[in-house]
Amino acid sequence: MAVRPDLADGADALTTLWPTFMLHDPIADLFYARQDDHATHIFSAVDGDEVVGRAYSVPVAIDGHPARGTLPADGWDGVVRWAWLDHLAGRPPTHVSALEIMVAPSHRGTGLALRLLEAMKDAAREVGVTELVAPVRPSRKHEEPETPMTVYAARLRPEDGMPTDPWLRLHVRAGGRIHSVCPTSMTITGTLAQWRTWTGLALERSGPAVVPGALTPLHVDAAQDHAVYVEPNVWVVHPL
Repeated sequence: MAVRPDLADGADALTTLWPTFMLHDPIADLFYARQDDHATHIFSAVDGDEVVGRAYSVPVAIDGHPARGTLPADGWDGVVRWAWLDHLAGRPPTHVSALEIMVAPSHRGTGLALRLLEAMKDAAREVGVTELVAPVRPSRKHEEPETPMTVYAARLRPEDGMPTDPWLRLHVRAGGRIHSVCPTSMTITGTLAQWRTWTGLALERSGPAVVPGALTPLHVDAAQDHAVYVEPNVWVVHPL
């Protein structure tokens, strides 16, 4: 994006492909509202004049920091927050973390996602780090939200020993290794009115509620008028 800032609007248009509730993570603006700070780690893919894919990553200090030293259990939220604090403190990065790869439906299955992943890896090499890490959101987990992520991420295909989830499988084929589950990777809270707007669901009873596109059930508290979604992801480490 540093080379083609004119593509920013087209890349932003791909945001509509995410479930609406995913756009209300309060941590997200620590990255998305200041993309210019990390323009060399942001990529768009074009077909003619149309933006058909985007990839976001961010440099972060993990090794050598007294309060860190390992990948955060709060995954996506954690690494975005760390990257912002590192930016404020002027700390040099020890890693680059992928944050998102989005491909338009018309170009899925073409190998574009892998090309975007490789672009992020190349940018990470440019700043001298030796690993790209990624809090991966498995692409089929929403089909079984009640399955624990630890169980889901451990499933392998008998024919080749690769992950059964297509998105995890792409990362492993690209040289990544599954490191761990980050159980609180993204936390989104809101009133019941907000969640009804975001999901179109009635949400009248307390307890777990299955939300389309969510990887785990939403926790609804009707008496307290709020609901909380806590999404697990899977840390994948790519040696460079």
